[in-house]
Amino acid sequence: MLSSSARLLRLLSLLAARPSWTCAELAGRMEVTDRTVRRDVARLRDLGYFVDSEAGPWGGYRLRAGSRVPPLILDDEEALAVAVGLREAALSDALGGDQAALSALLKLRQVLPRRIADRLGELDDAFVRLPGAEGPQIRPGLLLELAVACRQGERARLSYCDGEGRSTVRDVDPYRLVHTGRRWYFVARDVSRGQWRTFRADRVDRLQPTGHPADLTDAPDPAQLVSRNTANGPYPLSATVRLPVPMDQALRLVPATVGTHRPDGPDATFVDIGGPDPDGLARYLLGLGTPLRVVEPESVRRALARRARELAGENA
Repeated sequence: MLSSSARLLRLLSLLAARPSWTCAELAGRMEVTDRTVRRDVARLRDLGYFVDSEAGPWGGYRLRAGSRVPPLILDDEEALAVAVGLREAALSDALGGDQAALSALLKLRQVLPRRIADRLGELDDAFVRLPGAEGPQIRPGLLLELAVACRQGERARLSYCDGEGRSTVRDVDPYRLVHTGRRWYFVARDVSRGQWRTFRADRVDRLQPTGHPADLTDAPDPAQLVSRNTANGPYPLSATVRLPVPMDQALRLVPATVGTHRPDGPDATFVDIGGPDPDGLARYLLGLGTPLRVVEPESVRRALARRARELAGENA
């Protein structure tokens, strides 16, 4: 005979499986008496679950959406379907909240039976994503491994391939995963250099735990670190411009992945923007279609003035 706790979980699972049950149906499924069903329904109500009942021969019990989420009891196919759905949501940002999907997937995968986890791994190996305009995609299983490393607080050995195709191996202290809307970045401290770094997650080949605790002293704001590195890191030239708009409007004009923002009072914003050369930066700034002032360098200011004169001359 099931214990009272196991019986309550079984009752919740049955109530969630279909719109309504008669008392006799529930008693038959649970192999208990009608009186036990009524007593267990009362206990569920005491715990905060909304179980509606209807009298009469065609009446029964129905689980209504309430203030608490009942524990889910999933069969193998249901658990696999939920895991695949959460993984795809995390990779595609389909729900507009990839971090929540990734966190839920991490919790689910930690409690999946081995047979289901193995099937999910087989699907990871079989699925193929077509690369679109956003470039390479991270391997599905690797995203979860990076998330686990960030949560465990354990130093790891990172095998990484940089933008030039060079492979390196280094010890890192995993900290956070950041999604910019285009791709995932892995934020970690490079142990040998003593510096906080951002790594493109799709360029990670392998992450192997070392068994040593991570040193997360003076951890940075991961979003700001990724924003600063992606905005200015790969470019040989950087310019500072002043936009006469508040910070929220400046972020709409120049995304955080393109520039690093800081307020200049309540109605203006300084933005640091990287570019290949003065002319390339001038073209980008003109394309913003908004008043602005180039603070530095002088080369970008001259290039912007020249292009503005040329544009005015073409439309004189």
